[in-house]
Amino acid sequence: MPVIRSSKRGRPLQSAELGVLGAAVRETRARRQLSQEGLGFAARMHRNYVGAIERGEINPTWRVLRKLASGLDVPLSELIALFEQRFGEGASRRRRSSSRGGRR
Repeated sequence: MPVIRSSKRGRPLQSAELGVLGAAVRETRARRQLSQEGLGFAARMHRNYVGAIERGEINPTWRVLRKLASGLDVPLSELIALFEQRFGEGASRRRRSSSRGGRR
């Protein structure tokens, strides 16, 4: 999926997928009652990196996704399933909006 827009410095801000993935990580972390720092410690990554993933600013590698799932104490498939569910909900909203002439 193409990047939605760029910052003034020319860096991509986020794509729809990265935003939804970040939201899935944030939701799972909140359900586990973990702070970003707590997840970072459990996943062996910096809390700022966790925050950047949750904001959709970083496209995490497969290894990072596995570390996040381990830190969250959930199977990676659960994290991916939540992403797919949320991304599908967004697609449904986008289709409904476009069928109404793009107005909300």
